[in-house]
Amino acid sequence: MTRSLRILYIVLFLAILLALGVWSLRSFGSFSTSAETTVLNGRWTKAAETHYDDEFPIKRLGTNLWAALDFKLFNEGRPGVVLGRDQWLYSDEEFNPVVNGEQNEADNLALIQGVRDTLKKQGTQLVLAIVPAKTRLYPEHIGDNTPATLHADLYQQFHAQVAKAGIIAPDLLTPLQSAKQNGAVFLRTDTHWTPMGAEVVAQQLGTVISKETPLSGEPEKFITEAKETAPYKGDLTSFLPLDPLFSNLLPKPDQLQQRSTNPAQAEANGGDALFADSEVAVGLVGTSYSANPNWNFLGALKQALHSDVVNYAEDGHGPILPMLKYLQTDAFKNSPPQVLIWEFPERYLPAHNDLGEFDPQWIAELKQARDPQQNLALNANKSESPNRAQN
Repeated sequence: MTRSLRILYIVLFLAILLALGVWSLRSFGSFSTSAETTVLNGRWTKAAETHYDDEFPIKRLGTNLWAALDFKLFNEGRPGVVLGRDQWLYSDEEFNPVVNGEQNEADNLALIQGVRDTLKKQGTQLVLAIVPAKTRLYPEHIGDNTPATLHADLYQQFHAQVAKAGIIAPDLLTPLQSAKQNGAVFLRTDTHWTPMGAEVVAQQLGTVISKETPLSGEPEKFITEAKETAPYKGDLTSFLPLDPLFSNLLPKPDQLQQRSTNPAQAEANGGDALFADSEVAVGLVGTSYSANPNWNFLGALKQALHSDVVNYAEDGHGPILPMLKYLQTDAFKNSPPQVLIWEFPERYLPAHNDLGEFDPQWIAELKQARDPQQNLALNANKSESPNRAQN
């Protein structure tokens, strides 16, 4: 290559790079940050760098192209999603083996029993809502993918363990399986249930609670209204980074009809009906199945229970961390509910939880108090200690 051609090559490369860089600056028209993100603490600079990097055309081209190759040639997405048949997507948490899964199950079951007794001391009845996995409800669409052995009978084992511990946990799998003949109970491109699935679960919980632990107080009437159906891009499509160049390869969006539930007497009583009594009848703790208003699980529970429900669920933290946080709140200490519904997806039972933000001694006490064998061993050691001293 002559010197002139080399210079021309360098100039062209720099020109293309500069053009792409200027092009990507257009993305700053939609760039915004929170009040806590300032130049002084360095967060604004980091946020700007991340935003620019995400919008850089060459990176987007490479990401889209690689994702398209994985999708078309190998029928794969990014880690986090499993591609099934008929454009169905599943969370890979329902397929992958879990490191130390059996030990995690034992720890989490111990915590569940510890939570049950902590609630009982405050006069609160725990009702565990074990949400069946999407793969369990729609195995016909998983194709050649096979869940890990640990997940095979996880739902049944979970129920057997909590039944043995005397915890109320209605079977939610059977009514959901029956209801899916009349419509979708889980979204095709999302991890979560549909409003219809949430309603089926709420009705089952309402039936069991009215039988096993009836609520005191005057029943309230709630009315649910359906909104317009609109296309909904499920959370699992985020593991298929095909937009914008290969968006035509993405599974077609779900059709989601959101719902809204309100008290029937709200207008007549000036909206004060819910606050006529400061006593909390029902509390709800859980994951995004409960926290996300798209599914209207909270509203469905209100209508099924004929009672107001206070929602303490959190999005993105699993079921255990929100519960442990709730037990430390003034709301629980000062106004414990009659019944606390704990929405708990089955796939979280063998999952590891980072409990570093909690007092280790408190966590140990929750687990230890629920382990009868460990308690027997501790009592035996205590009874033997005087004899050892004498020897």
